[in-house]
Amino acid sequence: MNYSEHLRKVSVLGAAGKMGSGITLLTAMEMADQLLRDPEQVMELWAIDLSPRGLHGLMEYLKPQVLKAAEKKTVWLRQMYTGRPDLVENGEIIAAYVAFVLSLVNTSAHLSDAAGSTLVFEAIKEDPEVKIPVLREILRNGDGNTWFFTNTSSIPIIRLDEEAGLGGAIIGFHFYNPPAVQKLVELIPSGNTRPELVEFARQYARNLRKVVVESNDFAGFIGNGHFMRDALWAIETAGQMAKTMPIEHAIWIVNRISQEFLLRPMGIFQLIDYVGIDVAVYIMKVMNPYLPDEELVSPFFVNLVEKGIRGGQFSDGSQKEGFFRYEKGRPVAIINLQTLTYDPLDTVHAATHDLVGELPAPLSWKEVNFAPDKAEKLANFFAALSHMKTYGAGMAISYGRNSMRIAKLLVASGVARCEADVNKVMETGFYHAYGPVNEYFK
Repeated sequence: MNYSEHLRKVSVLGAAGKMGSGITLLTAMEMADQLLRDPEQVMELWAIDLSPRGLHGLMEYLKPQVLKAAEKKTVWLRQMYTGRPDLVENGEIIAAYVAFVLSLVNTSAHLSDAAGSTLVFEAIKEDPEVKIPVLREILRNGDGNTWFFTNTSSIPIIRLDEEAGLGGAIIGFHFYNPPAVQKLVELIPSGNTRPELVEFARQYARNLRKVVVESNDFAGFIGNGHFMRDALWAIETAGQMAKTMPIEHAIWIVNRISQEFLLRPMGIFQLIDYVGIDVAVYIMKVMNPYLPDEELVSPFFVNLVEKGIRGGQFSDGSQKEGFFRYEKGRPVAIINLQTLTYDPLDTVHAATHDLVGELPAPLSWKEVNFAPDKAEKLANFFAALSHMKTYGAGMAISYGRNSMRIAKLLVASGVARCEADVNKVMETGFYHAYGPVNEYFK
């Protein structure tokens, strides 16, 4: 089969979820673009999810997203629709494209509709006990020609392959959230993955204009390999600080240091809230058995989840309560672990500000990340930070050095192929202004 033939029938499992909906959107547009180039091809897309209500929401999501994408490529679409005398105005061309993309999407709540797929994109619950039986069933009901993409962010691909009996017909294709916006894809072949599947996955990612970083097949891969260790260091540091201050104050200080002093888009505990504390706990649980020389477990996170403090997001994208309570996406209060209520963040900030000290310069992540003189701004900021003797500056340097240690560990243990790959994942997937391996914290 050539590239387009592998898109003859594509099924997205978990299509109504946040990841699945984005994958469905991108795949539907890629199929439409291939068909516009060669109308003789036949392609169909099945969006499969157990929730009929969720599938209805999926279709509501797709239309404005396709419209937005079409408006950005009107010149190309006009070329593709040259032979259509009924399409003259840009608005007509855009409307035709939107209708065409949506016509390719079939919705279903039945796994049986994935039978005969040339490509299955699995984006269901991050649990091998759920994924493996589903993959096995599709294989059993197919013709042996199905290739599988799995969006897992932590489960070794070789485990899914061998336990589902896929014979190397699976590759990790880890989109970052949300798939329609995030540029990064972690591509994870196992030792069994067929070479032709790897090349197809690379071409698919290129066609979606994604930045691809290939990770070796170790639990957690590069992104979560760094993120989970970063999160564990942060909560352990806060725990040590809590010997001399309230734990809520310690959590806020570490969160603030990781954002403001390290010039990241959000603090570490805010990021954990965004992903979900319960999700972080589960990812650590998946990774830990594969790390004989480490103990990747946080009793603190586990305790929060057991008390119902989970974080994560609602279906509309708004943030659930976790370490923080949010208003319009911004943290406004912090969890009080004694009462499980939320204390105003302004009060905690005021109580800890003098201890932390001032920034070396009034510089934010947004100001530096998109600046034409970004390298100079970063160098000046961290040079000034290195000469400061404040509590905040000292912690920021320790944090940065630990982040570098994690990155080097990922390379030394064979997860990442080089330090540049770790930097690219953190810069592209996590929007860090600079990679963890740098000149600032040596």
